[in-house]
Amino acid sequence: MRSLSLLSRPRHFAFLLRAVPASQIAITPIASASRSKRNYSLPAVVPEDEDVTTADPLRRQQQQQQRLSDRVQAKIAAIDQERPFSQALTDNFSRQHTYLRISLTERCNLRCTYCMPAEGVELSPNEAIMTTPEIIRLARLFVKEGITKIRLTGGEPTVRKDIVELVEQLGELQPLGLKTIAMTSNGIALRRKLPSLISNGMNLINLSLDTLDRFKFELMTRRKGFERVMETIDDALALGLDPVKVNCVVMRGTNDKEVLDFVEFTRNKKVDVRFIEYMPFGGNKWKENKLVPYQELIENIRAVHPTFKKLVDDPNDTSKAYHVPGFAGQVGFITSMSDHFCGTCNRLRITADGNLKVCLFGNAEVSLRDMMRQGKTDEELLEVIEMAVKNKKKQHAGMSNLVNMKNRPMILIGG
Repeated sequence: MRSLSLLSRPRHFAFLLRAVPASQIAITPIASASRSKRNYSLPAVVPEDEDVTTADPLRRQQQQQQRLSDRVQAKIAAIDQERPFSQALTDNFSRQHTYLRISLTERCNLRCTYCMPAEGVELSPNEAIMTTPEIIRLARLFVKEGITKIRLTGGEPTVRKDIVELVEQLGELQPLGLKTIAMTSNGIALRRKLPSLISNGMNLINLSLDTLDRFKFELMTRRKGFERVMETIDDALALGLDPVKVNCVVMRGTNDKEVLDFVEFTRNKKVDVRFIEYMPFGGNKWKENKLVPYQELIENIRAVHPTFKKLVDDPNDTSKAYHVPGFAGQVGFITSMSDHFCGTCNRLRITADGNLKVCLFGNAEVSLRDMMRQGKTDEELLEVIEMAVKNKKKQHAGMSNLVNMKNRPMILIGG
């Protein structure tokens, strides 16, 4: 039974706010959180032996806001406990999956070294790729079962000709409980489509950028386009997307010396730069000596910025968030290799050819596309989805095992 959206039922939310003047409330919905334990929180610096009765007015205000946020979270949790989460999307380790990533295409206008083998990949024929009606049917089914966040990936999703129309149709699922329509893009072809995508419901963007050096950009992506990506970041900020996330895959000997440049990039731009540990996928010639563990990056940053502080992470965050006081933006670390976050995973994936993957690093897949084309009902689809979710393992294989496991190239999974 799908839990109803809190925000779609204002009479439940109103009583949370009556005791506090509206001017004191600054609550940001975290769409990726578990729906039975939905969280509304404010970014706050983790106290480090600091008295809660600090004389610092700014710090005192932050503490007051955090206490208000904590009270609201407790009220929301109490309400949601009365509305059980879908059993179909709950695995055997009580993880409730509220976040669905859908790859729209295997095609891309870049050739990033960590994503695509140098020799390229064999793409699925066009008839094997899910049609827009098939994508919307699956999205509707998952939203009815409790998915609150959908991220569109690829390949590069903006090379799909009907991307704007597809986002518009996803936007029509908002009354069913969909709160976030996100996209991961390399930014090359996104800029001219960005206003239309936002007006049709897209409200979160992740942009891939692994270097701030235009010449190195061409080496890493095997294509030109650095200026376009930078312009897209500025446009996304100007159009009010918040946060604008910038994904940077860090590889030793390639771009690890630019980490401090990316931190400086957050000084005047309200971006969230996320440093992603280099991960092994089919054909990317991963080697352990190319991996830069996040703790090493933190040490390097603190050598230059001693006040570099940890921020409070939300329960299902994949990124460990940090901030240099006084900077407009922040940075984070996605630590899949050195410190996995499988215990709080709430994500499922559907590949462009319609296969459900319950784990990014798992090689088990089931074709929902084939079932739809065989005329299966939504109830039959849901039975297969539930079986796949129940078979999700407690955590992915260790780093030494992942490199030897057969898996798709990243471009064929969906970034």
